[in-house]
Amino acid sequence: MPPPEPKNGPLRDWFMLKSAKVNRSNSLSKNNEYCVIIEAGRVESNYWIDLWRYRELFYFLAWRDILVRYKQSVIGVAWAVIRPLLTMLVFTVVFGNLAKMPSENVPYPVLVFAAMLPWQFFSNALSECSNSLITNSNLITKIYFPRLIIPASSVIVCLVDFLVSSTILVLLMYWYQYWPTIKILFLPVFAILAFLAAVGGGLLLAALNVEYRDFRYIVPFIVQIGLYISPVGFSSSVIPQAWRLVYAINPMVGVIDGFRWAIFRESTTLYLPGLTVSATFVLFIFGLGIWYFRRSERQFADVV
Repeated sequence: MPPPEPKNGPLRDWFMLKSAKVNRSNSLSKNNEYCVIIEAGRVESNYWIDLWRYRELFYFLAWRDILVRYKQSVIGVAWAVIRPLLTMLVFTVVFGNLAKMPSENVPYPVLVFAAMLPWQFFSNALSECSNSLITNSNLITKIYFPRLIIPASSVIVCLVDFLVSSTILVLLMYWYQYWPTIKILFLPVFAILAFLAAVGGGLLLAALNVEYRDFRYIVPFIVQIGLYISPVGFSSSVIPQAWRLVYAINPMVGVIDGFRWAIFRESTTLYLPGLTVSATFVLFIFGLGIWYFRRSERQFADVV
């Protein structure tokens, strides 16, 4: 029995589009005597091909989440700017004015906001991914598609917020007449590291949240603690040299230091051993997240 058709929204459009393709395929199969052979394990072997085949669903889910996030809000997408901006103001006052933390000859608001961009993206993606499967439980239990599409589409929504928030950094640099050098070309490399960390951690927590609902309370705690143990409101140069490598186990340390190094025009040196540790840990989390998600994916429809 085919799954019920969604009532409205992007999913209904996607459902109608796939139905039209199926009907067209059926009509062709009648003319050409085409038959479908069901093989054991075929879904597993073609999983990554199915990700490409279901790309339209990925687009619709991402667009739906973008629309729903700011629906019926007074200032809409401006919330993507206000939250990191207010956090930047608090950190500038606390760490810059009261604690007198070193700023490496960089305006302290620029120092903080250069770290807020990757951190805000990472924390939002982690939170959205961890709840994405629970939020879309009705869709998971009705039709087959690679479940990886759901948390991946949540990360894309956070990426849009990241791009919108970047305009504030540009305005801050214009206000302080502080412009980057050619090192800014390396910024996409560290953005990719942040993306991999967010996807890996998000997939791991999404799978765990389906099986153990306690993680809905653990994830906000992880994000809150991570904000203060990551070098967002201060420079990682204040960490004693003997502890820099241990501190770099936090994957966002290397990402944030890389963002600052690419943006700041001063001759700041990038702590390469720490960056190597952070990048290695990011790749480990990314691989672990994909492995555990794929391992648990078969049971999602039964326990979600």
